Amino acid sequence: MALRTPNRREFLKTIALAAGAATLAACSGASAPTPAPSSSGGAAPSGGAAPTSAAQAAPAAAPTTAPAAAPTTAPAPAAAKPADQSPAAQAAAGAAPKPAAGIAQVNTQGLKQVARNRTLIYLGQGGVQGKYVDYELWNPYAVGANHQNGPNMYYEPVAYYSAFADKEWLWLAESYEYSADFKQLTIKTRSGINWSDGKPFSAEDIAYTLRSLKELGAKVRWGVDVQQFVDDAQATNANTVVVKFKAPNPRWFYFMTYKYDIGIYPVPKHVYDGQDWTSFKAFDLAKDMPVTTGPWKLVAVSPDQKIHDRRDAWWAAATGLYPMPKAERIITIPAINEQVNAQALINNDVDYYGSLQPATWPTVFKANPKIITHSGQKPPYGYQDWWPCSLYVNCEKEPFSNPDVRWALSYYIDRNIVVDVGWSGAAEPIALPMPTYPGLQPFFDAVKPLLDKYPTLEFNPKKGDELLSKAGFKKGSNGQWTDANGKPFKFEIITTGSFPAVVPVVAELLKRQGIDASFSLPTDFDNRFNKGDYEAAIYGHGGSVSGDPYFTLRLYQSVTTAVPGAHLVNFTRWKNEQYDKIVDEMAVTSSSDKAKLLDIYKRAMEIWLPNLPDIVLTKFYHRIGMNTTYWKGWPTEENPYVNGAGWHLTWNLINTKIEPVQ
Repeated sequence: MALRTPNRREFLKTIALAAGAATLAACSGASAPTPAPSSSGGAAPSGGAAPTSAAQAAPAAAPTTAPAAAPTTAPAPAAAKPADQSPAAQAAAGAAPKPAAGIAQVNTQGLKQVARNRTLIYLGQGGVQGKYVDYELWNPYAVGANHQNGPNMYYEPVAYYSAFADKEWLWLAESYEYSADFKQLTIKTRSGINWSDGKPFSAEDIAYTLRSLKELGAKVRWGVDVQQFVDDAQATNANTVVVKFKAPNPRWFYFMTYKYDIGIYPVPKHVYDGQDWTSFKAFDLAKDMPVTTGPWKLVAVSPDQKIHDRRDAWWAAATGLYPMPKAERIITIPAINEQVNAQALINNDVDYYGSLQPATWPTVFKANPKIITHSGQKPPYGYQDWWPCSLYVNCEKEPFSNPDVRWALSYYIDRNIVVDVGWSGAAEPIALPMPTYPGLQPFFDAVKPLLDKYPTLEFNPKKGDELLSKAGFKKGSNGQWTDANGKPFKFEIITTGSFPAVVPVVAELLKRQGIDASFSLPTDFDNRFNKGDYEAAIYGHGGSVSGDPYFTLRLYQSVTTAVPGAHLVNFTRWKNEQYDKIVDEMAVTSSSDKAKLLDIYKRAMEIWLPNLPDIVLTKFYHRIGMNTTYWKGWPTEENPYVNGAGWHLTWNLINTKIEPVQ
C-alpha cells in the first residue's frame, strides 16, 4: 500500500536530516532543472550555484586524434534553442553553444566536419567524477575494462538476442548446430567479412578467443565460464568452428550471444595473439585500433569525450542484414550528476542519457517536450530491466554470514515505502532476483508455495526482532541492537548513482528498527563491490532474461565468486555445495525441457530461499531519456525491437537503426 502524503513528507524530512540537502534533492527532485534556454544556451540549473566538478573546473582536455587526410575544424554544435525550434534551424545556428553547466565541451578540432543533425551525442557511462579514466582501454577483457564504455561498439558477436522482441539475429555466425548429446557445437561463420585493418575474419578468430579464455580462466571476464565448460575449440576450416564440451551444454551458443551484458567478445587473433590480455589496451589511433568488423571507427579520445565516426562500408549493410548507420558520428561524454544531466537533455546538448530518477522526469518533459522514454512521458518512465535490485550483504563477513540476520534485515524493510519514497511510486516490489518477463513467470508461479513459507516481501519487524535475538543480539532500552559483545549493530550501505534516492530510504527503515545503518555513494564503488570490500550494498542482478532461470541461479554459485567483469558474478560471496550441484544439473539440461527445468529450479530455491543470500527489494527500470529533436526510431513500447540501454551489448542494434528527423 502506498504511503499517505503526510507520512511520505515525514519520511523525506527524516532522510534529509540523515543525508543532508544534497540527498534530499536527489530523492525529491526539489532542485528542478531549468527549461530549455534561449539561443545563448548558457543558463545554469536552478537551485543556487552550479555543481562543482572536474569538468567545470577546467576546459576540456585536448583529445587524442587519428591522423586526417585534410584536417578541418568541425563547426560547433548548434546553439541550444527552446524545444519548439526546428532541427533545421538549430543545425544552421552559427554561434558556439555553452552546454549545460558541468557537461564537457565537445572538442572536434582536427576532425572532419559533421553536421549536428548527423551527430549522435550520448551522455555516457563510465566516468569518474565527470572524467573518463578508461579512454585508452579498448580491450574488453583487460582488467579494469568494461564493454559498457565503448568496446560494445567494436567487437561484433556470433549473434544478438532481444528479449523484448524474443528474436535472435545471427551475426558473425551464419548457422550453428549441436550434436545429439549436446557435447559438441558446430558454428558456421559468414564469408566475406574483413577486420578494419584488411585482414579476413575467420572461424579461427572464434576458436582462438575460446581457447585463450579457457587458458586465462579467472584472470579475465568470461574465463571461468569457458574454463568450466569448454574442453577444446578448433577451426576445421575458414568458416567452421567445432567446440567440444566437458559435459553436455545445450545453452552455450546462447551464452556467447550478445544480450544485455552477457556474451563472449570475439577478438582478432592476429592482433591479440602474444599479448597479455589482462593489460593489453588494443588502442592505437594511428594504426586504426581498436580493430573491428563493425561500422564505427574511433577517431578521438580524451578524459572528456570519445568520438566514433562511421566507416565508409560495413559488411552487414552490404549483405542486407542490417542498415548502414544514418548517424555519421557518435560522441560520448561523461555524465556528471542528476541536475546537470537533466539540464543537458533539456538544452538539446545531448540526444541520449540513461537514466534519471523518477521525480526528475516531469520537469524534463515540461521543459522539453521532445524528450521521451521507453514508456513515452508516463510512469514508470522506462522499462523493466533484467536487473532487479537488492540489499546485498557480504556473506563472508559477520554477522551477515548468518541467514537469520539476513532474514531479519529483510523483515525490517517495507518495500512499499522503498517504492513510494525511493522510486516516487514508479516501481514495484519483486519477490525473486530475476525480472518478471513472460518467459520467466512460470518459475515465479512454481515457487509460490515456497514464497508463502519464506515471504521475501513481508514487512514484519516482530519476526525480525525474533531472528536477531536468536542470533545473539540484544535490543537495549534505547531501542538499539547490540551483539553478544555489546557492540552496536552498525554498518554502511554503499551504492552507485543508480540508487541515490533508494539507499537513504533503506538506511532509514533499518534505523527505525534499531540498526545503525549509514550510506554512501563512493566513486570507487565498482572496484570495492567486485572485490568484496563492503558490508552492505544496493545493486542489481544481471542473469536470466528468456524462459530459462539458469543464468540467475548461476549468480550464486561458488565458482563465480570474485571473477572479474561485474557480470554473472557471485557478489554475495555465499557458498553452498548442494546448491552448486543442483545448478550444475540445470547447466546440462536443455532449456526446452521446461518440466525438468521447473523441477530443478524448485529444488534450488528450496536451498536459496531459507538462506536468502541477498535481500531482494524492487524491480529496476531503465529510465533512459531519448531526444527526438534530431533522431527518431528509438526503441519504445510501440517499437520494442530491443532494450534501449546504450551501454549494453546490443547498442549497435540501436545506433545503426535510428534515423535523422531531417
